[in-house]
Amino acid sequence: EVPPTLAVPGGNQLAFSLDAEGVQIYTCAANGASFAWVFQAPEAKLSDVSGPAAGTHYAGPTWESTDGSKVVGAKVEGATPDPAAIPWLLLRASSHTGSGRMGDVTFVQRIRTWGGNAPAQGCDATHVGAVARVPYRALYRFFRG
Repeated sequence: EVPPTLAVPGGNQLAFSLDAEGVQIYTCAANGASFAWVFQAPEAKLSDVSGPAAGTHYAGPTWESTDGSKVVGAKVEGATPDPAAIPWLLLRASSHTGSGRMGDVTFVQRIRTWGGNAPAQGCDATHVGAVARVPYRALYRFFRG
């Protein structure tokens, strides 16, 4: 199901998975004579696959557990199995805070995405600075070494 380009390096094992539901935030910006929606940050609630609240996902990109631990990721690779949704990603942990659930995560995969793409229109000279909050869902898989 996961494209080979998003495979987690050997020596890492799946630790847990969390569902995310929220928005991808974009701002309309000028670039010379053209205008485009520029990604700013995600904002999502994380829940265990079985349902209970498990944390939040926000700029960084950062995943924060309800136990206070955090992991920040850096993009390694991406794939677009569904052009109507944001790309699937492989991210390497770049920093951690706390010793809880996120404390020793090595890699994060974002898969099974729905929605979240920048708007196709509405960004022009009269809308510079406008913010679009586009609904999205995804499954995040967290790995440990």
